[in-house]
Amino acid sequence: MVNIVGPRDGFLRILERTLDADVHVRGNEITLDGTPEGVTQGAEVLTEMVTIVRTGQGLTEDAVERIVGMTGQVGELHPAEVLTQSILSSRGRTIRPKTLNQKRYVDAIDAHTVVFGIGPAGTGKTYLAMAKAVQALQAKEINRIILTRPAIEAGERLGFLPGTLNDKIDPYLRPLYDALHDMVDAESVPKLLTAGTIEVAPLAYMRGRSLNDAFIILDEAQNTSMEQMKMFLTRLGFNSKMVVTGDVTQVDLPGGTKSGLREVQSILDGVDDIAFCQLTNQDVVRHRLVGKIVAAYDRYDASQPTPHRRERQDRKDHA
Repeated sequence: MVNIVGPRDGFLRILERTLDADVHVRGNEITLDGTPEGVTQGAEVLTEMVTIVRTGQGLTEDAVERIVGMTGQVGELHPAEVLTQSILSSRGRTIRPKTLNQKRYVDAIDAHTVVFGIGPAGTGKTYLAMAKAVQALQAKEINRIILTRPAIEAGERLGFLPGTLNDKIDPYLRPLYDALHDMVDAESVPKLLTAGTIEVAPLAYMRGRSLNDAFIILDEAQNTSMEQMKMFLTRLGFNSKMVVTGDVTQVDLPGGTKSGLREVQSILDGVDDIAFCQLTNQDVVRHRLVGKIVAAYDRYDASQPTPHRRERQDRKDHA
């Protein structure tokens, strides 16, 4: 019962706040009072919580809120199935999907050769793709991981940055390094980079190559032109996977340049072995305030006249 009500009754307070039912705890018994729908949802939520506790995984306040949010919306899946799926374990922590859309995204990577993960900041698009890449490398399903992104400035000029070409490029690739260090021992990263087992490079370096036995991730793909997107996708070699991630509301391309990510779904719609996964502000897994910020911007954009909204999408800075 302590595992269900949480430390200092923290989980119980979440249930009381979010369920359309009164929750009463006495000893090892929980009673629900309220509307039939509210009681049914409450019973489902508690069942999912018990299932997760029995796996030995334990619960957090964030997990309880996500269980409440997913209950009744998951269809054929139970919240416990989503929250207990393990992708990768590293240094005492396990990387798992935290929302239904994230699980669909992870499952699509398993089932398809090319996957597009499209959604706002903080939804785990790049992070989960990196976890699947490291998992595939550890399982010897592929021989190398290739991480790339376009070097497009978000309001700054690349040429004004100090140092050599590598020094100038490094800030653009830093988010990929950060995710990598979460999943691979710090002392192993330089060795893997030196050996070419993990390669981090700007998109321009991909031209003319054929990438075999590799897991390739293109990050910030909204900043690719249509020509760059075609160039990247045609680098696919044998026994390789590609994951393309981006947020079509944060395009930093010069005015008049079409985003390759915006156009690619209509071009490749219906092509076998290619999947498009949409994530929303409900899938944000950073600080809970990030999801509220994304939702607030979405509401603001929706309230603007169409021409202004299009201009805003073309000029919006990175979150």
